[in-house]
Amino acid sequence: MKEHTLDRIAIDTIRMLSIDAIEKARSGHPGAPLGAAPMAYVLWSRHLRFNPLNPRWLNRDRFILSMGHASMLLYALLFIFGFPITLDDIKRFRQLGSVTAGHPEYNPDLGIETTTGPLGQGFGNAVGMALAEAHLSARFNRENYPIIDHYTYVMASDGDIMEGISHESASLAGHLKLGKLIVLYDSNNITIEGSTNLTFSEDVEKRFESYGWHVQVVEDGNDLEALDNALVQAKAQSRAPSLIIVRTHIGYGSPKQDSESSHGAPLGPDAVRMTKEFFGWPVEPEFYVPKAIEQIQERYRQRGKELEEEWNRMYQAWSEAYPEARRELEDSLLLKADGVLDDFSFGYEPEVHVATRTASGQILNVVAEKLSYVIGGSADLGPSNKTLIQTSGDLLASKYHERNIHFGIREHAMGAMINGMMLHGGLRPYAGTFLVFSDYMRPSIRLAALMKLPVLYIFTHDSICVGEDGPTHQPIEQLMSLRLIPGLIVIRPADAYETLEAWKFILTYREGPVALILTRQNVPVLGDEYVKRTRDVSRGAYILSEARGEEPVVILVATGSEVHLALSAQKALEETGYPTRVVSMPSWELFYRQPKEYQLDILPPHVPVRIAIEGGVTQGWERWVGANGKCIGIDRFGASAPWKDVYAFFGFTVDHVVETARECLKEFGIQ
Repeated sequence: MKEHTLDRIAIDTIRMLSIDAIEKARSGHPGAPLGAAPMAYVLWSRHLRFNPLNPRWLNRDRFILSMGHASMLLYALLFIFGFPITLDDIKRFRQLGSVTAGHPEYNPDLGIETTTGPLGQGFGNAVGMALAEAHLSARFNRENYPIIDHYTYVMASDGDIMEGISHESASLAGHLKLGKLIVLYDSNNITIEGSTNLTFSEDVEKRFESYGWHVQVVEDGNDLEALDNALVQAKAQSRAPSLIIVRTHIGYGSPKQDSESSHGAPLGPDAVRMTKEFFGWPVEPEFYVPKAIEQIQERYRQRGKELEEEWNRMYQAWSEAYPEARRELEDSLLLKADGVLDDFSFGYEPEVHVATRTASGQILNVVAEKLSYVIGGSADLGPSNKTLIQTSGDLLASKYHERNIHFGIREHAMGAMINGMMLHGGLRPYAGTFLVFSDYMRPSIRLAALMKLPVLYIFTHDSICVGEDGPTHQPIEQLMSLRLIPGLIVIRPADAYETLEAWKFILTYREGPVALILTRQNVPVLGDEYVKRTRDVSRGAYILSEARGEEPVVILVATGSEVHLALSAQKALEETGYPTRVVSMPSWELFYRQPKEYQLDILPPHVPVRIAIEGGVTQGWERWVGANGKCIGIDRFGASAPWKDVYAFFGFTVDHVVETARECLKEFGIQ
């Protein structure tokens, strides 16, 4: 069989498997696989370096299907090129428990590099992956030993290019001259509502050129040689990312070609039959796979094995020549962090007041000095977030080895990029901004939680105590809304020592993302009588100060800066004869995970009066204080004034806490 004939068989197999799977599932997106199969096949067959027998091979090229609705395109590619996705998996497309989900879900053992579907997210992930490659290659490659040397490829749709996150990400990628990032743009001029002319008239080519990208246009998405040549030229651009605009026909070969009706629904039995007839494909059986596909599978398994074996020989020689670099790289890949903060001490004087953002910044720098894989930055708020690594310079296009990333005022891109850096491997990225702007990052945070990526968010300026900047910058609902994201650990420490314990937990936690919520204003550092108890921060909640002498009749539960208010209120209540317990609850999620016995020990149900104190919305606190409990919080937007005035205005005073407790006590007949 001639090579070009084999190419065509493979491309049409991708198309036909896609429409059959979508038809069987009675849902899906057939248009993109029909139109984009040729460019995907040329990339995978002629350029992409991978090993189907070891999908996690470190130096593989990364392929990101940012247009995640075209998931069957990816599954068909993985099947045809010998990855561990079977024909039976494809037949179970979009079914419960199937690895071939409706949108690709991160599964590196199958070759699925990231979870995509929300348009633009994969684009941002890919920029992060390309940045990770540039950084690690700058640190670990030596002359004649390019052990980190691979490309990041993206397939993106009109929708990806419209989304704001792609603008942010592309701008930074061009600025950083990420030459090993190549985007194939499936330009078919159709979205769900119809032609892109309804909403989209910009010159994408000029826009990306203005970002500093190398841009090409392939006018015919079925021209394999033109596609191949464009990829060759893109790979030759070492100092600019590349965009290849490929003109395609959505639903190519079907009766619904160039129509929005082919985008998000099965073609239907008659249209499937007509499509197969157009391509000269057997109408029956469904899921027909030509014998020639076995030849392709075997070829690329063998090729992948040889590519990795060749790299392994180079890696072994590099390891022998540079043993310290090997140890550092392998520790980075494993994210080793044993005992990093065991000997750390702040050395604060008694009665000192320190913002938790400041304490976090000190800890971050100790961690970064010992763990070279810690890397990150802020959305132009580094000095405020205390996220700058003092021993490192600025990561620039000429200094990829540095570790301070300046994301610019691009929270949306920042969130997606650190996901991509984490997915790449060998790095533990963090991202900082004000808590109120976490809303800009929410889609990326949600996907990090879905993929269980242990990225770190450093959110500062955590309450109305932002003060004079006023309600636009004072987070009210953000803290509680972050707690709603499944799999995200939210930690709001009360002082420097709780912040230290939070960092200790973060360094060893691998199950998902963590949001560290920190104060702008200075807060008291807990005295020596409390410091040992802060070791229980990892349990989510603990008794910080027990009632004196008797069983408590009041429990004050607080987080962050309000813990200190609770301690002061405890003193006032006890002076008037009401034994009071103070529970610090820095993390709801970690407390959820504790045995029921522990939870009941901290919050015994027989204690009648429970009051939650937190500088944010009160909704949700009833879980911990009960239907008869009280919440001192803020259920409206803030105000512009010095923070102490704002704090008092909204009732965060000892008098208000004591008054609230007494009202509760009266309700229970306790005088």
